[in-house]
Amino acid sequence: MKIYLNGEFVDKKDAKVSVFDHGFLYGDGAFEGIRSYDRLVFKLQEHIDRLYETMHTLMITVDLDKKQMMKVVVNTLKKNNLRDAYIRVIVTRGEGDLGLDPKKCYGKASVIVIADKITLYPEELYKKGMEIITVPTVRNCPEALNPQLKSLNYLNNILAKIEANNSGYCEAIMLDHLGYVAECTGDNIFIVKHNILSTPSQGRLRGITRETVLELAVQCKIETRETLMTRHEVYIADECFLTGTAAEIIPVVKVDGRTIGSGQPGPVTNKIMKMFKMVTRQDGEKY
Repeated sequence: MKIYLNGEFVDKKDAKVSVFDHGFLYGDGAFEGIRSYDRLVFKLQEHIDRLYETMHTLMITVDLDKKQMMKVVVNTLKKNNLRDAYIRVIVTRGEGDLGLDPKKCYGKASVIVIADKITLYPEELYKKGMEIITVPTVRNCPEALNPQLKSLNYLNNILAKIEANNSGYCEAIMLDHLGYVAECTGDNIFIVKHNILSTPSQGRLRGITRETVLELAVQCKIETRETLMTRHEVYIADECFLTGTAAEIIPVVKVDGRTIGSGQPGPVTNKIMKMFKMVTRQDGEKY
């Protein structure tokens, strides 16, 4: 495996950053998870745009512009000769002292790109659907740490994932600070009720797969809504599914012990899943 590290491609065993790097010390950095399908990087421009938006808010700058960063992603895939892959782009603030002050980071920002395989959920769950729960850990509120920042500080999500795992589940719903459904620990959430597709409007990451699903729904002439959502609305939904770059689209058939609809992946979910598979082989950066 060859990993891009600050302008060079190095072996996995040599891909190292300093223990004084603020990404390691404080989670001070940004990242993106990107997919490639049959040598086509899906929504690469959108992912890089979101990466630079997070960096802008964190006030982290790199020597690479967006086009150069996209080229690095493509070259990393080529170096590893991967047709289908999961790509992780990481940008940290760089080295500093042991203090919190980012002004004392004396080195350049670190840029790391990894291309590998990923399997988030067992294949059988994509066919029969998964069961999830709601966990006590509340999603970060925007006034504290905006969920739209895809930063290296994922402790909020990890704590929620621990609660899900301890209860025997591999994914869980997180509520926002007002008690509305925000998103899952690593995925966005959708429900279908009376052929209307709804997804939370606040307290969640601006998911690239989420936006793709909304676009596909418009093409299918399915009415969509971005709205405040309660758990009650999830419980009584006809269908439910989750979306994410690593997860892609996965049906949900039970939430907090309540069966969703028929207890099987529904027709809208199946249609969106089929269309998503098609679009991933059509829309992206060829390499």
